[in-house]
Parts: sequence; C-alpha cells; structure tokens
Amino acid sequence: MRQATSNLSLALALICQLQSASAADLMDVWHAAALNDKGFATERAAQATAQPLRDQAAALWRPNVALSGSIGVASSDSDARGAQFSAPGFGQSSGAAFATSVTNGDSGRLVITATQPLYNPQRRAHQQQLSLSAELADLQWQAAGQSLMLHTAERYFDLALTQESLRVLKMQAGAVQSATTEAEDRFKLGSIPITDTHEARARLAGIRAQTLAAESELQLKRGMLADSTGLPELALVARLPAALPERIDSEAARPLAIWQSHAQTGNPAIRSQLLAAEAAKQEATKYRLRSSATLDLVAQASRERLSGSGDFGAASSTGSNRLIGLQLSAPLFTGGYRHAKHAEVKQLAEKSLAELDRTRQAVAQQVRAAWLGLSVGRERAQALAEVLRASKLRRDATKVGLEVGERTTLDLLNAENDAASAELALAEGQVGLLLDRLRLAALVGQLDEAAMRAANGELSATAL
Repeated sequence: MRQATSNLSLALALICQLQSASAADLMDVWHAAALNDKGFATERAAQATAQPLRDQAAALWRPNVALSGSIGVASSDSDARGAQFSAPGFGQSSGAAFATSVTNGDSGRLVITATQPLYNPQRRAHQQQLSLSAELADLQWQAAGQSLMLHTAERYFDLALTQESLRVLKMQAGAVQSATTEAEDRFKLGSIPITDTHEARARLAGIRAQTLAAESELQLKRGMLADSTGLPELALVARLPAALPERIDSEAARPLAIWQSHAQTGNPAIRSQLLAAEAAKQEATKYRLRSSATLDLVAQASRERLSGSGDFGAASSTGSNRLIGLQLSAPLFTGGYRHAKHAEVKQLAEKSLAELDRTRQAVAQQVRAAWLGLSVGRERAQALAEVLRASKLRRDATKVGLEVGERTTLDLLNAENDAASAELALAEGQVGLLLDRLRLAALVGQLDEAAMRAANGELSATAL
C-alpha cells in the first residue's frame, strides 16, 4: 500500500511538471511509462515470483515432517492354534490356542514421520530448475526495463519527428502561399504565364493535404505515448537532438568484434535462452536411469489403540512403534514410460540448443546493423547538414533569380520543397543516430538510466 501511494505521488508530480513545461523531458516520460505501462506492470508481477522460487529450491533438501491421525469404528478378530505358551511359574505348554475379538470398537491411530532426502537426482535437478527459473524471472525483468526504455525513446522521437514534419510543412505552406500570391500578381501584370499560377496552386493544395495528414499522425503518435505513460496528451511536446552527440565517436570507434563479444555474454535474449537450455537439460536429467533411485533417512513413531467388546467380553489392544533408518526406493518397471519420457525431454533439450544458436545469430545481425548505423551515421548526419545549408542557399538564390526573371515559379517551388526535405532528413538522421546508440546499448545489456540520461542531455532546450 505504501509503495502504491509513493508511485501515485510520483505520477502526479510528473503530470504537474509536464503540464507546466513547454516541452516533455525524455527522462520524465520514461519514468511515467515505468509507472503506467501495462506490459511493464505484467513483468513486474512476474519478477516478484523470483524469491518464492528460490525459497522452494532451498526447501527441497530440508527435512519433511508429517503428522497423520485417524479415529473411527473398527472390528478385529484373531485366532491362533497350535501355539507354544510359556510363562514364569506356569511352565511350558504346546498346542495352546488364543482368540480375541472386538466388534465395532473405538479405533485410534497417530503417526509422526520425518524424512530427510540423502540421495535424489530428480530432486536435485528440480532444485536446479527452480533456481534457473528465479534467474530467468530476474533477467526478464531486466530485459523488460531495457525494452521499455527503448520503446519509450522510439515513441518519443516518433512524436518529435512528426512535430518537426508538421512545423516544416507549415513553414513550407507559408512560403508557397507567398509564391502563389506573387505568381497571381505577376500573371495579372502579364510578366509570367498562367501555368506558373496553376503550378503554385497545385503545390499549395498538395502541401495542405500533407499538413492534414501530419496533424492526424501527430494526434496518433501523441495518443500512443500518452497511453503508455498515463500523461495528458497536451503535455507531450517532444524535443529533437540539439546537435550531433560527441560520445558516438568513441562508441563507433570500438571494433565490431568487441560489441559482438559483449552481446554474446550480455544480451538478455541470449542469456534467457541459455537458462532455458540449461533447464531443459535438467529436465532430461530427471529421467535418466541412474536418476531413478532415491535414498532417504526416515524416522517414524506411531501409536494404535482399539477397544470395545466382542465374542469373549471386553477387550482392548494398544501398540506403539518407533523406527529410524534408511529407505531405498527404485522403480523396477514403468511400462516403458520412463524411457519414452527421457527420449522426449532429450529432444526438447536439443531444440533449446538450436533456438539458442538461432538467437545468437539474430542478435549478431542486430548488433552489426546498429554498429554500422553509428559508424556511418555521424558522417551521414554531417552530410545532411551540408545538404540543408546548400538547399537553403539554393532557395534564396532562386528567389533572387525569380525576381530578376532568370528562374521560374516552378524552380522556386522545387527549391522550397528540397529545402524542406533536407531539413526533415537531417532531423531523421540525428534521431536515428541517437536511437542506434540506445539500440546498441540494449543489445549488449547495457541500456540503463545513465544511458537514457545521456541521451536526454543531448536534446534541444525547447521543442522547435
């Protein structure tokens, strides 16, 4: 209850902070997602089973003590003939006969048994499986946290890029509107043909259509992020990277082989598959022939009592037993079940190993793609920045050329479109570079709060 109250207070604080801010902070958005995301809540509940699994594993080799008792109505008859009887002062007599009888008498039985496993390969394998399951729950929780970080960052920057696209489209619409007005005025003066006017109007209509589509996409992206974080949509105004991050140079400079090595030992998917393969191996161990025998230390004490009346009058009997020793158990014949089960789980273990190899291959490919994105991403972003500068200079020159009659309205419209495309391409390149770093960190199991904070520090101060 105290934890729930703390989470609620943190969520309210985040909402108030974002409502008063001009742009959403990546760290605050991630923290809100950690409190609100439904998938992450499921993983949190699953991780809570780790400690009970460890407790179960530890309990398997502790003594088991059981108490059983029964009461009821019982009948007992015994008849012995030809027995030999002897007692002090009575001498010895052969051919003696004894008979007892109790009909519907009161019966009671109490037994306490303590068992300590000494040798039990099946129990040992089960203990290993429980420990592996606990490790897997912890690992899946760690992987879920990294996955949430990455998905939150991807949703955040999807929103930022959509905002940027809408901003650029509105700026482009303003520029094209001015060009359209100028084309209409110049046509009226007879200095340009009617085709320039038609081209400008068509381009303006196309930009308006793109703007409407961008507005719809913005609402969709903002709604998706709001659903994940629980934050109000109006507070979600994302920010783009302010400049090319310097840290990427050192990360991209590290050889691919080093990243691949780190991924093979730290990737959550590979580690999870390793645990699954080991659990399958332990399951096969349970059904091996030499795992069938068990040895236990057993201590038992019991007391029985029967009293009532029968054919010979009132009668009662009381018995007490005590036992301490070793108990060996081994199946002699199971109808072929054990052999068939061992064959089944052995093949499942082979399947787990094959899936492990497939996971390693897939992760290696993902690491290569992210590393290449970092290796060429910075140079690509720098080239896109040069393209943007050149596109803006070309647009300005085209405006001057149009005024002196050396360029057409279509030339200006194309220059405006190229400048807008270059601006969006640069934003996408910078975002892609930042996301590739986060993806690479996640692939090697190193995506944590410090990595998110570093990414957050590279964002612009305000939304553009």
